Amino acid sequence: MATKRGQNTLIVSFLVIPLVLYSVFVLAPYLVAMLISFTKWRGMSMNITFYGLTNFINLFNDKNFWNALKHNLTALVVLPPITILLALLFAFLFTQGIRFSRFFRITYFFPQVMSTVIIGVLWGFIFHPTIGILNGVITALGIQELINFPWLGDVRTVFPAILFVVIWQAVGFYMVLFVSGMSAIPNDYYEAARIDGANSWNLFWNITLPLLWETIRTAIVFIAIGGMDLFAIVTVMTNGLGGGPSRSADVVPTYLSQTAFMDSRWGYATAMGVVLMFIILGLSILSLRFTQRDSVEY
Repeated sequence: MATKRGQNTLIVSFLVIPLVLYSVFVLAPYLVAMLISFTKWRGMSMNITFYGLTNFINLFNDKNFWNALKHNLTALVVLPPITILLALLFAFLFTQGIRFSRFFRITYFFPQVMSTVIIGVLWGFIFHPTIGILNGVITALGIQELINFPWLGDVRTVFPAILFVVIWQAVGFYMVLFVSGMSAIPNDYYEAARIDGANSWNLFWNITLPLLWETIRTAIVFIAIGGMDLFAIVTVMTNGLGGGPSRSADVVPTYLSQTAFMDSRWGYATAMGVVLMFIILGLSILSLRFTQRDSVEY
């Protein structure tokens, strides 16, 4: 009994400091943010007025908020399937013993080690309507209707262009993640299936995908959370101009930032952040729930 009590004391002593740090730097800010969301506050002022649910009611009727949330939800629908499919394709190819596979892995992973700001500036130059590389290629191909086209200045193309860049940056990371998972699958499974006459598609569908499913589930959640952010890439690629032309690339974090730092409506902006937090939490739970399968061990 004394030994068990000593073990419990040791465990508690190790947990106290992490729990205190987590409470101070994570739980406390969440609690303060929720309290601020019920107030009218300009940020730098000591004049804080209790507002009740007014911020949330105004948010429900805010067209700009719904426009920004629509773009986040569009990213949520587009990013996970395309990113994961491309990453799975490249990972499967690079585990089949093709030549220069190590070089291609490093090349595809390289965007992940670059900061989002650098990537945004780089692609901003690529999409530039006059001096950009893309315009040079279009001019060389003689596509007259697209020469000097403002990809980041047109309401029809600015958000798709940003989503393309996000996918370009993310694919390499998830490719390496899937390559690691595929490399851990015993080769005996593939050899046995080949003896039974399975082709590459059968190997992928019946062996690789089921054994890699838990990794794919995790990737879906991470990509979905990223799709509900996009603050840095949208801000850089639209030069911080309120989410692009006519807010055509505005997302909730960029609108939140503008509301807080430019309009000095901190209570309203915090309410926006609280709503976004619960949306992300709910989507994460639903994603894990609906992608749950019986685990396959090997």
